[in-house]
Amino acid sequence: MDRVIGFGFSLWVVAAAVFAFMERSDPPMPPTEVRVEHLLMLDALHVGERLVAVGERGRIFVSEDAGQAWRAAVSPTEAMLTALARADADGRTLVAVGHDSVILRSVDGGLTWRQHYADADAEAPLLAVLFDERGRGFAVGAYGRFLVSDDGGQTWEVRALEVTDPDGADAAGLDGLGYDFHLNAIVEVSGRLFIAGEAGTLLRSDDGGEQWMTLDAPYEGSYFGAVVTADESVLIFGMRGHVFRSDDAGETWHELDSGTDASIFGGALLADGRVVLVGQNGLVLIAGRDGAALHALDVDSSRGFVAVRGGAGRDEVLLFGDEGVLAARIPPGFGSGS
Repeated sequence: MDRVIGFGFSLWVVAAAVFAFMERSDPPMPPTEVRVEHLLMLDALHVGERLVAVGERGRIFVSEDAGQAWRAAVSPTEAMLTALARADADGRTLVAVGHDSVILRSVDGGLTWRQHYADADAEAPLLAVLFDERGRGFAVGAYGRFLVSDDGGQTWEVRALEVTDPDGADAAGLDGLGYDFHLNAIVEVSGRLFIAGEAGTLLRSDDGGEQWMTLDAPYEGSYFGAVVTADESVLIFGMRGHVFRSDDAGETWHELDSGTDASIFGGALLADGRVVLVGQNGLVLIAGRDGAALHALDVDSSRGFVAVRGGAGRDEVLLFGDEGVLAARIPPGFGSGS
């Protein structure tokens, strides 16, 4: 029972509170008429001029006009989808992951999808997915869930993370070895992989995900996401407004002043090099190319946001969360400086 309760709380936070685990009826209309604003949307990706977004009840939406209008794509699952990633260089192959350890794959830029993996019995939702510069795929999630794909996301293998501490000694194992914290984010910086998660979990791999080492955490609370800046520094963020930056591959971290106690759930690097972070109570923070200072943007505080992507033009962002998608305008020059 404790395991179930802990699991429910963690994913409630990652999915922007309130709506993620409430039983909600589908809108009273045929599936082809389901509208994005009726749903919790958890991630999105640009595929050329197209935007693809995923969220609750396995819903997938596509926009061809920078998020002004959305149409539903046919999804092979009703499990909540939590994250998206590109699986090839041109971005036509996409992978989505979610609850029930579901993994979906599209080879036409998000228009059609097939299910390639699922394991509802594991009771371990997948929370993040990444394909590295070599094309190797990684999916991470609750209770140390860790899967690897070596064929562009067509097949997946469950693995236990091999973890050592910085001195080379064996650290507490993940998955089958007693370490079961939730893994909430995975990013790549200059060929190195980083995982951030629950209870101060910070891991790095220097060999393509075969071996992992623990990093000294600057904060023992949970991290919900990570973003790589334009200058290849790493930002990690999470509970109570904590944001940390590392310029040396996670060896040291310094905290950025977010000016808030609200939890931060998602972030993205914009095309112009600015970084945007989003979270509870309408939180939107913007930093310049160096990611050294954060500036709050005033938006609808009644909504929670989980993901963000660039919108139409340099000064618009699309905020994804409860009630679908919100377009927000950034004042010219806002956040451009350090």
